Amino acid sequence: MKIVITAGPTREFIDPVRFISNPSTGKIGYLIAEKLKSKGHSVTLISGPSCLKPPEKVKIVNVISAEDMKREVLRYFPECDILIMSSAVGDWKPEIKSNKKLKRKKEWYLKLIPNPDILKEVSKIKKKNQIIIGFALETENIKENALKKLKGKKLDLIIADTPGFFGDSISSKVIFISKDEKIEEFEKISKEEVAEKIVKWINFFLSQGKYE
Repeated sequence: MKIVITAGPTREFIDPVRFISNPSTGKIGYLIAEKLKSKGHSVTLISGPSCLKPPEKVKIVNVISAEDMKREVLRYFPECDILIMSSAVGDWKPEIKSNKKLKRKKEWYLKLIPNPDILKEVSKIKKKNQIIIGFALETENIKENALKKLKGKKLDLIIADTPGFFGDSISSKVIFISKDEKIEEFEKISKEEVAEKIVKWINFFLSQGKYE
């Protein structure tokens, strides 16, 4: 299988030295890439800024902003069999980026505008024989919001988690929901276990002849 995985945060620059981002490390995406590569798949990892060592023999595509991520996902998606969107893509970016460092002010208003919705874009061009796996980070109504995202963006599987997985956190509450609305809930599960379950889900999905 040709598999594309996104991982890590994105950065949206305010000026040359300041940016908006989040605490994502990219750990889950890197683990998934490593495990799928060990199974013999061809893996491309599109990664936002991360301090992690890239998995061996995995193609790495480095990006910074959400626009960068969108460009590379749309570049590789048409030819892949499976897309796993585990990256924590920023929802907003500054309307204006200053080319010079902004000086300190007592008060300052920063206008943000929406970033592109990458999953929405790929759902428009998804082929019948492609699998898309998405993630949903939620702080409330986790299951309901994940189901809405699953259906609205034509996903085959969604993994809903909480901010407990940000940074170097060890475990978090996680809910797996498949396209047929089969639900698995875990009150505490590690990133390693999440990666293993995704790989097992892919193997099971393919073994059932659902990949056409």
